[in-house]
Amino acid sequence: MPTKFKNEPFTDFTKSANKKAMEKALTKVRAELGKEHHIVINGVKITTPEKLTSYNPSKPSEVIGIFQKANVELATTAVEEAAKAFETWKNVPAKKRADYLFKAASLMRKRKFEYCAMLTYEVGKSWAEADADTAEAIDFLEFYGREMLRLAAPQPLTKVAGEKNELRYIPLGVGVCVPPWNFALAILVGMTSAAVVAGNTVVLKPSSDSPAIGYKFFKLMEEVGLPKGVINFITGPGGAVGDTMVAHPKTRFISFTGSKEVGIHINELAAKVAPGQIWLKRVIAEMGGKDSILVDSETDLDAAAQATVASAFGFQGQKCSAASRAIVVASVYDKFVEKVAERTKKLVVGLPEDGSTYLGPVVNKGSMEKILQYIATAVKEGGRLVAGGKHLGDEGWFVEPTVIADVDPMGTISQEEIFGPVMAIIKAKDFVHALEIANNTEFGLTGGVWTKNKKKQERAKNEFHAGNFYINRKITGALVGVHPFGGFNMSGTDSKAGGRDYLLLFTQAKLISHKIK
Repeated sequence: MPTKFKNEPFTDFTKSANKKAMEKALTKVRAELGKEHHIVINGVKITTPEKLTSYNPSKPSEVIGIFQKANVELATTAVEEAAKAFETWKNVPAKKRADYLFKAASLMRKRKFEYCAMLTYEVGKSWAEADADTAEAIDFLEFYGREMLRLAAPQPLTKVAGEKNELRYIPLGVGVCVPPWNFALAILVGMTSAAVVAGNTVVLKPSSDSPAIGYKFFKLMEEVGLPKGVINFITGPGGAVGDTMVAHPKTRFISFTGSKEVGIHINELAAKVAPGQIWLKRVIAEMGGKDSILVDSETDLDAAAQATVASAFGFQGQKCSAASRAIVVASVYDKFVEKVAERTKKLVVGLPEDGSTYLGPVVNKGSMEKILQYIATAVKEGGRLVAGGKHLGDEGWFVEPTVIADVDPMGTISQEEIFGPVMAIIKAKDFVHALEIANNTEFGLTGGVWTKNKKKQERAKNEFHAGNFYINRKITGALVGVHPFGGFNMSGTDSKAGGRDYLLLFTQAKLISHKIK
C-alpha cells in the first residue's frame, strides 16, 4: 500500500542548486522547441494537412511546437477507438490502474524542472508559478491513485440478516477532457488521471495555447506503459473537434475547465440525446469566477494589502481564483488603496525565464488587447487608475499590473471576468454592504475576508457565496487534499477537484445484494 498522501513541496529557488537545475532545464527544453508532434489515437500517430502552432507569449516569433489540426472525422475516430479500449481497460484492477499514476508521479518529480521550463516558455509562467503548477500535477497523480484504492476497498453499508451486500464504484465509459491553458499541466493531469484511474478511457484535447505541455504529459503516460487507447491525444479547433466529441453518442462524460460561455455551450450540447445514445451525459465543469477579497476596518491593512496583491497578480491574474475585486469598507478605503498601489508598482515584469521576474506575459495577443480594452472601459466608466494600465515592451504580450479604484459595484470590470492583471477596488459603506457587493455577480468560485472580528468572520462564512472561502489569507493557491476546489453558480458544477468527492464524478455506484439464507 502507498504511504499517506503528502503535498509535493515547493522548490526554494534561493538555493543555488535549485537555481542551477532550473537554468539547466530551461536550456535543455529550449533546444527541444519547434518540433512537430502527432495526434495519437489508439497508439496510431496521425498527421494532417493543416497545422496548429504554439508560440512563446514572451517572444511570439519563437515556435514552441507544431501540432496537427484535427477534423470531424478524426474526432469521431478518437471517441470510437476510446470506446473500444474501454472494454478492456474497465476490467483492469484498481491497484494496477493506480500504479500507473504513481509511476508517472515519480518520473514527473524527477523531471520537475523540465515541466517547469515548458510552462515558462509556452504559457509565460514565472519560476514559482511553474513550480506550483508542476507540484499540483504530481499531487493529483498521487492523490487520485490513493483515492481509487479507497473507493475500490469494501464500502461501509448497514448490515441486514440473511444478505451479503456490496457497493462497487465502476467506471462510466469514454470521457472527453478539455483542460485550460492557465494551469496547463496541473488541471490537464488532474482531470485526465482521475478519469483514467477510475477505469475510464479518454480523448484528451489540450488548449490550442498549450498543446506542448499536454503532449509532454501524454508521452509520460506512454512511457509508464499505459495501454494504447486509454488516453488518446488530439489537437484542433474547439468548434469542429470539440463539438463533435461532446455530441458523439458514445461519449459518456465531459470534463471541462474554461470560460463561462464555452462551459454553457458544452452543457447544452451534452444535454441533447443523440441517436443511439443510451445514457445522459455527465458534465464536470469549472467555468471561472469574479472573485473578491473583502477588507474590513478591523484588520491588519498591510497584511491584507499584501495578500490582495498576491491574489490578484500571481500568474498575471490568469487564474479563475484570482482576486479581481477588493471590496473595502469606507473608513479604511483610502489607506488600503494607497498600500495596494504602492505594492503593485514594485512588482517586477519581465521574461519569465529570468528567475527574478514576478509577472510574465499574458497568454496571447487577443488576450492582451481584450485586457487593455477592459482597462479603458473602466476609466471611461469613472474608475481611477492608480497603478499600471499599459502594454509593456516591443515584443511579447506584457501588460502592467493594473489597479483601478472607485469602481462602481455594477461596473463592467466589477462584473465581467477579465482574466488578466487587473484589479478593481470598490468602496463599501460598511461590512454588511461589502458582503452584499461580494455576492452581486453571477459567479461563486473563490472569495475571502480580512477581519479580526469573530462575529463578522462567522457571518461571512455563512453569507459569502463561494465554493472556496478564505479568512485572513490570500484566495489563490488551493492545495490538493487540503482545499478541494470548485465553485457555485456560473463558476461551474462545484467539482471539488483535489478532494474526496472528485473521483465519484467519474464513477457510478453499483449495489450487489446476495441472499445467503
